Amino acid sequence: MAGLDNREKRLLGILRESSEPLGVSSLSDKTGWSDQAHVVGAAMGLTERGFASLAEEESVLVKLGPEGQRAAHEGLLESRMLDWLESKDPKDWTMASISMDFDRSEAGPGVGILRDMGAQIAGGRLEIPDFEGALDEAKHRQSFIKGLSETSRNAVDLDEGMVAHFSRRRGLIEMERSTLRFWSVTQEGLSLSPEQLVEVEQINEITPGLLQGDDWKTKEFKPFDIHAPAPLPLGGRPHPLQSLIDRIRAVFLEMGFSEISGNFVQSAGWNMDALFIPQDHPARTMQDTFYLEDPHSIEIEQSRLEQWAGTHQEGSGTTSSGWGGTFDKEESQRALLRTHTTVNTVRHIAENPSIPSRVFGVGRVFRQETIDRTHLPEFHQIEGIIHEEAASLPMLVTTLRTFYTKMGYSDVRVRPAYFPYTEPSIEVEILWRGKWLELGGAGIFRPEVTQPLGTDWPVCAWGMGLERLAMLILGLDDIRELYQPDLMVLSKMPIL
Repeated sequence: MAGLDNREKRLLGILRESSEPLGVSSLSDKTGWSDQAHVVGAAMGLTERGFASLAEEESVLVKLGPEGQRAAHEGLLESRMLDWLESKDPKDWTMASISMDFDRSEAGPGVGILRDMGAQIAGGRLEIPDFEGALDEAKHRQSFIKGLSETSRNAVDLDEGMVAHFSRRRGLIEMERSTLRFWSVTQEGLSLSPEQLVEVEQINEITPGLLQGDDWKTKEFKPFDIHAPAPLPLGGRPHPLQSLIDRIRAVFLEMGFSEISGNFVQSAGWNMDALFIPQDHPARTMQDTFYLEDPHSIEIEQSRLEQWAGTHQEGSGTTSSGWGGTFDKEESQRALLRTHTTVNTVRHIAENPSIPSRVFGVGRVFRQETIDRTHLPEFHQIEGIIHEEAASLPMLVTTLRTFYTKMGYSDVRVRPAYFPYTEPSIEVEILWRGKWLELGGAGIFRPEVTQPLGTDWPVCAWGMGLERLAMLILGLDDIRELYQPDLMVLSKMPIL
């Protein structure tokens, strides 16, 4: 039957009887189909087979935007400003007077609009050589806005100059573009015999129940073009950042590590004092740390506070001489949003001082950073430690090389560095696009960190930024792209 299904047959019959092209609405009415998708699908099927031809008509509807609605009731800014000038003596047309009688958000833009209409500024005063001409232009613009206040209009029916002018001004008009489609029968469609357009019972789906009997053998099956183009379905998928986190977890678990986690809210004691960071260190100021008002403080047992105080002041309990000065126990109990995930590994050592462990964690941390292409105030950190009697710097370097190799970066090098709570300290770099890029810091925890926690074993520790690694793997130039709610952009990112 010319390869047509029942919907295409019915639609072709309607087109053959019509003396003019029919659009979607007309075809919906004549077929009685409430879903326009059926109409379009059948019509496009006829078009592809050459039984119908398609004509498209582009249209642009213009309507008022939020600022346009306001201008329709209150008047355009230039109209209100010209009315104000008309009520004043020209000697009072000063920029100072305009700034006093108009809001700051309107004074500057309003003067700019008047300058486009011929106004000039001389000696702090506004001068409009052709004031009447400016009034006429403002009335013409106001009339255009009024004409759109009740209903949308087709752009071809409007003043082209006015449409161009207001499309350059934010929020005054909005334009909706649409495409109208019309179908008409072709000579090939007219050549089909009426018998070829008779609708018959068709099987649209093969089910187990259908195959139980033999009735299907005498039925007609709906034809399907398996070569027809079809949109690529975008099913659900993990966010690229979550995929990377899962990949990192899999690598560390494969290397024999266990995962740990902790709370976002911590005390300054565990976040900094336990790491032997001086209480006057710049990182502890409000510029770098989010301190909390509720709770303002987190209680820490006195024995731990005394221990930290002794370590910081004179190095008691360790082989260090401490920082000297006075240790503020109230400062140690201040509540904050953790600035690193190292607080989790330190607490893990304190709870398991004599148990060998290899642990890692991936979590969010918070710092008062200025937002730009490489910095965010909230980001993720990858943290890990090796806490055992034979831990050493070569073991640390080997572990990091193995991790990055499994992540796909085999060219890894380390450089000497300085960090407050590790000695020796190193920075880890990978070779990317011919350049060495620093991805994180590592080292051996200082005795002032580990000995107060109850262990004399060396602790290999490292921390790296997850977002920077994500930028490399996903080929991004701006870290903010990871957090934009743009599904099209996210869907085009590689599946990790």
